[in-house]
Amino acid sequence: MALGFNGADLRLIGVCVLAAAATFVTTVVDVGDIVPFAISAVALALLAMLVGRAVEALGDRLGAGATGIVQSALGNLPELFVAIFALRAGLTGVVQAAIVGSILANSLLVLGAAFVAGGLKHGTQRFETEAARRLALMMLLSVAALLIPALTASLHSPAAGHEAGLSRVVAVMLLVVFVLSLPASIKRTKSAEPATPEPKEEGAPEWPLWVAIGMLALAGLGAAFVSDWFVDALQPAIGALHISEAFAGLVVVAIAGNAVENVVGIQLAARNKTDYAISVILQSPVQIAQVLAPVLVLIAPLVGAGAFTLVLPPLLIAALVLAVIVTVIVVFDGESNWFEGATLIGLYVVIAAAFWWG
Repeated sequence: MALGFNGADLRLIGVCVLAAAATFVTTVVDVGDIVPFAISAVALALLAMLVGRAVEALGDRLGAGATGIVQSALGNLPELFVAIFALRAGLTGVVQAAIVGSILANSLLVLGAAFVAGGLKHGTQRFETEAARRLALMMLLSVAALLIPALTASLHSPAAGHEAGLSRVVAVMLLVVFVLSLPASIKRTKSAEPATPEPKEEGAPEWPLWVAIGMLALAGLGAAFVSDWFVDALQPAIGALHISEAFAGLVVVAIAGNAVENVVGIQLAARNKTDYAISVILQSPVQIAQVLAPVLVLIAPLVGAGAFTLVLPPLLIAALVLAVIVTVIVVFDGESNWFEGATLIGLYVVIAAAFWWG
């Protein structure tokens, strides 16, 4: 086709348009409290998938390393919009839980599902250990930095009472570390490119550059509108479903906002593209810890949301530490199987259940 669209592309675009339109309709027509929430969550996930497809179309031009980084960054756009609108609505607890939930969902649920899908189909899978260890350690160190403001408050240190300022220091430091890590990340991935080529569907036409960029812009714009509607529907749905703000942020918002990594990472593992799968899945929590959370800290006052700090509740801290430590242990040997994946999913379910009541 002239624009490079295949049947699957056209179906995805069509479904995204319908889902966004349906979400808008629910804002002007009274259909209850749950339906608008469900439709907007599905629309967010579909728009995230469209962002992922557009970034995939840029793969040949950017290289595999840059593609993985850009895919994770743009795949988190819906979640960034949701967090901004939620902060403006005063849902600070939802945003804190969503940040932690995104890290948990990728490092436990999605990574576990990828191990299960790949392990059941291919047996024990092996991946390049250096890149996986680097991502795991970056995630561990980033989470450690995120926890410092909460620890200063809970331990009643001399810095207690200055958590907002300390959070800004941590935010700037994490952003600087992320920027400094980019050249090495891209170079290292490029060197491994011949061994793990970026997967493509057989016979799939290639999007022209202007089409891929245009789709990224349109999907991002659509995600901004849908995120606003999603947040408007969030509080009524929480009351109707009798779930806590913490559970809504930890599970619902986190999974809906990370649909790209959820789908792409599992598909890559099932195709035995384990190096690329690990990169896509673990790059997301690294960027959430090093980019998304710091950006929210710095821009919250600028968007009329007041101060947003990194002082997390104790249970979120404990869940975050456990998840990151387990992830580091699992990926350090460079091998995975379905049983490891099942245990990661089991830990995620237990943590999510602990937040059902708040």
